[in-house]
Amino acid sequence: MTRPTRPLRFQRFLAAALTALALSPLLSGCAGPQVQDYAQEQPALDLKQYFNGPMQAHGIFTDRSGKVVKRFVVDMQASWKGNEGTLDERFTYSDGTKQTRIWYLTDHGNGRYTGRADDVVGTAEGQTAGNAFRWAYTLALPVDGRVWHVQFDDWMYLMDQRTMLNKAVMSKFGIRLGEVTLSFTKP
Repeated sequence: MTRPTRPLRFQRFLAAALTALALSPLLSGCAGPQVQDYAQEQPALDLKQYFNGPMQAHGIFTDRSGKVVKRFVVDMQASWKGNEGTLDERFTYSDGTKQTRIWYLTDHGNGRYTGRADDVVGTAEGQTAGNAFRWAYTLALPVDGRVWHVQFDDWMYLMDQRTMLNKAVMSKFGIRLGEVTLSFTKP
């Protein structure tokens, strides 16, 4: 008695699936940087120290193609009471519009932070190591009369005691929509 043969399409699918499974550990190692990759970088970032008092940031939003869509300035005032912090951000965009976002931050120790804001869906999660801070959250972003929930993969790098650079990738359903780039300066 002969065994029925499977269609060639199914055999190709099965071979591709098995190859993908075999390669997945190798590919996941290439997933991108982790905050611990910066553990030895200096100057060490103390988030509670840097985000304390007045500061200003200048930034741009670029679309997927890299075109600058908006420029903005952010005036900020930050303060901490124990492990609870407040970061009051006042945005002024190049088209004249204004926006306010107030972050309520919690220091959980060991470089772990969480945060909330009115336009953040759920809780933001962050981790520091060395001079870097990685911050991940979902933002409710108004676009053309609708609200989109977009994910931010937000990286900050302390350059010196006055300057921090920030680059955030914005995506939806895993599709990169654009980037936000900021330069923070303390007086």
